[in-house]
Amino acid sequence: MAAAARRASTVQVAVFARAPVAGEVKSRLVPLLGAADAAELHATLVRLALATARGADVGPVSLWCTPDTGHPFFAACAGKYGVTLHEQRGGHLGERMARAFERLLPAGPVLLVGSDCPALRPDDLRAAAGSLATHDAVIQPAEDGGYVLVGLTRPAPALFEGIRWGGPEVMRDTRARLRAAAISWREMPVRWDVDRPEDYRRLVASGLLAETDP
Repeated sequence: MAAAARRASTVQVAVFARAPVAGEVKSRLVPLLGAADAAELHATLVRLALATARGADVGPVSLWCTPDTGHPFFAACAGKYGVTLHEQRGGHLGERMARAFERLLPAGPVLLVGSDCPALRPDDLRAAAGSLATHDAVIQPAEDGGYVLVGLTRPAPALFEGIRWGGPEVMRDTRARLRAAAISWREMPVRWDVDRPEDYRRLVASGLLAETDP
């Protein structure tokens, strides 16, 4: 038990985020909010994701940025949350995630989370980190058929190849790859993310927006 606790306490957390540029993020919310407010919402969600990662206190937190680390927002996040900045490298999302894992895993287990799931709480990250003491992988499905968190103790590039990212079959296809690679995994409770107008209304009603400072 003590060994498992020590391992879980040093799990790295990588947060993936895009620069909050108006018109380039949260496009499905632009008709409802306008491009500028949709970008500000995205920035708020990134801050919430970083606060959640730091609040979980399972290990060092890094922010993986696209298109690069140059946007002033990222520098502000680094200063406020004490995270390191890294550029996402690769083409599609799967390739970029695989490369982040490849870079981080030599230092120990890694949890990778997006910045679109305000329902993901510090307790979720702590439970996921604990799962990596007994499983090769951990994954937290999303209501839309994707997932909001994936954790690994060793490289598994096959998990990120040939996936139709953004579609409703991401989780199903990932399970198939986990089985094919004989990777032991734990699934966490399903969470919701924010992409569509109905998600935004759910977010407002949840009160989670009040948990972040500008």
